[in-house]
Amino acid sequence: MATDARVADGGPGPALHSTTFRLSYADTDPAGILYYAAWFPWMERMQSEWFWLNDLRQDELKQRHGFWTVTAHTACDYLAAVGLFDEIRIELRLGAVGRRSFEMLHRMVRTADDEVVARARIRIVAVSPGIDSVEIPPLLRQHLDAWAQGARLTTTDQTNEPTPTEATA
Repeated sequence: MATDARVADGGPGPALHSTTFRLSYADTDPAGILYYAAWFPWMERMQSEWFWLNDLRQDELKQRHGFWTVTAHTACDYLAAVGLFDEIRIELRLGAVGRRSFEMLHRMVRTADDEVVARARIRIVAVSPGIDSVEIPPLLRQHLDAWAQGARLTTTDQTNEPTPTEATA
């Protein structure tokens, strides 16, 4: 039986997905230290890519599946300073899953010393085309359940029925 891969704090559980990049001038303030809001575009890129890799394109959810998702809450803890040209690895994990929302957890790690420099939590809500919150639709729930087990589902046929694939991206 697979172990539940969700973690409460973006901690040591297995990452669903990760990417590595080097901080540039666009990410820093004039002193060369990371600008506090710079993590958010990187987290959005990571999250959008993960959904895309799982055949849950944000730009097609409403039309193809009758729901979409919106960000309801974000929080970020800054644990250590990082600066210009530091190489960073962002790791994505699944957090708590409720009836109408779920959390994606992000850990930012400086690769030079493997130090966790920031952690963030993003709460995502399932909504109807009219932007009313709804229970997480079955298609999305199946993906979340698979992610909690460290697996992935993809929609490979015209009926959009999910089918199991490899455990990680």
